[in-house]
Amino acid sequence: MAVQNRIVKVQKRNRALVKFDAARIRRAILGAASSIGGFQQDLVPGVNDTIFNAYGTEDRIAEFLADAVVVCLNSDPHHLISNFPPTIENIQDEVLHALHSYGFQNTADAYSCYRWGRHWLREGAIMAEKFAGNGFPRERMDRTLAWNRQRGCDTVAGLSEIVRSGKIKPLVDESLALYEQSLDEAAGKVMQRLNTGDPLRMMWVSGPSSSGKTTTTVKLTERLQKQGLRFLMLNLDDYFWSLVEHPTDWINDRNYETPEALDIQLLNQHLTGLLAGETIEKPIYSFKEGRRVATKPIKLEPGQILLLDCLHGLYPPITEGIPASSQFRLYIETQNVLFEGDGSSRQRTHFTDIRLLRRMLRDVQHRNHSPLLTILHWHYVRSGELFSIIPLSGLADHVVNGGFPFDLPVLKPFFCGPNGYLPRLEDFQTYTGFLDALIRFGRVKHLLESVEGLSKEHLSNFDIVPGDAVIREFIGGSTIKIPHNE
Repeated sequence: MAVQNRIVKVQKRNRALVKFDAARIRRAILGAASSIGGFQQDLVPGVNDTIFNAYGTEDRIAEFLADAVVVCLNSDPHHLISNFPPTIENIQDEVLHALHSYGFQNTADAYSCYRWGRHWLREGAIMAEKFAGNGFPRERMDRTLAWNRQRGCDTVAGLSEIVRSGKIKPLVDESLALYEQSLDEAAGKVMQRLNTGDPLRMMWVSGPSSSGKTTTTVKLTERLQKQGLRFLMLNLDDYFWSLVEHPTDWINDRNYETPEALDIQLLNQHLTGLLAGETIEKPIYSFKEGRRVATKPIKLEPGQILLLDCLHGLYPPITEGIPASSQFRLYIETQNVLFEGDGSSRQRTHFTDIRLLRRMLRDVQHRNHSPLLTILHWHYVRSGELFSIIPLSGLADHVVNGGFPFDLPVLKPFFCGPNGYLPRLEDFQTYTGFLDALIRFGRVKHLLESVEGLSKEHLSNFDIVPGDAVIREFIGGSTIKIPHNE
C-alpha cells in the first residue's frame, strides 16, 4: 500500500548522500526472514496473525513492514530536510523497532545479528570467512539435527516418548559423552598450540548468558591442569562501573548485559599489564554497595595462563593490542536443534528459550530474583549478545555445544505444577507494553506444556543426570563448585 514519504536522501557511513530507496528496506527484511525459514517462524496468534491474514505472501508482509519503517522515519522532521537525512544506522534502528513492534522477534534477531556482524566485518575485527550471518551456523545445526534424528529426539513429540518409555538415561549419557569429547578436543587444541611454540598466556571461555560457561571452564581447566598447566583466574565482575553509572529504566532495571557495563579501558590496561609481567591493582567490586570498594595486587607468574570466564570475551576492544597468538578462545552456546510437536510444522524451538529457562531458575534459586523480572530483563540480554557475542562467534578457536536434548524434560518440573516458578499470564498486566516479554513467556509456556518432563524425585539423586552435568549449574545439585551460586 502507498504511504506518505518525504525523505529524499540517505546518509551513508562515509557521510555521502544518496537517493532514498524504500525497496532496499523491504529486501533486507525479507532476507532476514528467509534466513530463518520465513515469516511463519514469527506467527503469534493474537499478536500479528492479522498481518498474515491481510497480506498473505512473504513479499507483501515484507512490504508492509518496510512501509512501517518509512512511516517511522518520516515522523522525525529533521529527516525531511534534504541535507540532514536519516543515516543508515537510523534506518536499521527503525527496522528493528518495526519488527519488534509487530512481534516479528525472530526476524529482528536475525536482522540484528547480521547487522552487527557486518559492522565487525567493516571494523576489521573479523574476516569474511568468520562471518556468522544470522547466528545460526548451518553446518553445526545440520550435524546436531542428524545426531538427534538418529536417536528419535529431534522433535518434542519424540523426546516426550523417550521420557515416557523410560529411555532417557541412555540419551543423557550419550549427550554428555559428546560434550565431554568436545572438551577433550578443546584441551587438545590448547596443548597443540603450546607444543608448536605459540606464546599462549590467556584463555577465554565466552558465550551468551546461561550457556554453561562456568561448568565448562572448570571441566576444561581440570583437563589442562592434568597436563601440567597452571592458571590465574580473573573475575571480570570486578570491572563493573558503579551503580550510579548504570541508570535504571522505568521498571527499575539496569542493563548489565552490554560490554559497556564494564570499565573496558581499565580492563584492557590490566590484561596488557599482566601479560607483560606487571603487578596490577585489580579492583574489588561489592554488589551489595554497588561500587568498587578496594583493590588487590595480582601478578601473572611465569608459566601461568590467565583464565577468563566472560560473556564478552570475543569483544575486540577488551583485547585490543593483544595478539591472537597469545589467546585461546572457546565459545559455548546452547545449539540443540529441536522441532515443535511432531515436526510437521517445521518450526524450531529456540536456543535462547532454553537459556532463558536456565537463567530464570538460577536467578530465583540463587539470586532472589523473580522469574517474571528475568523475562522482562531478557531484551537487554538479547540486545547485548546480538551485538558483541554471537556475531563474533567465528573468532573462537573452538566451539562447544552447551545445549542438550534432555534439557527440557529436566527443566520442566521446576516450572510446572502448583509450586512451579513459571509466571502467570496475569502477572504481565502491569507490563502490557513489553510485547517481546509476553511473546517469550507464551513460547516457553507452550514448550514446557508440550513436553513430557521428569520429576524432581528423578533429579534428587544422580541416577539419571550426573552431578557434573551442565544443567546442574542451574537446577542445583552440582558436584562442581559454581562460584556465582554461592
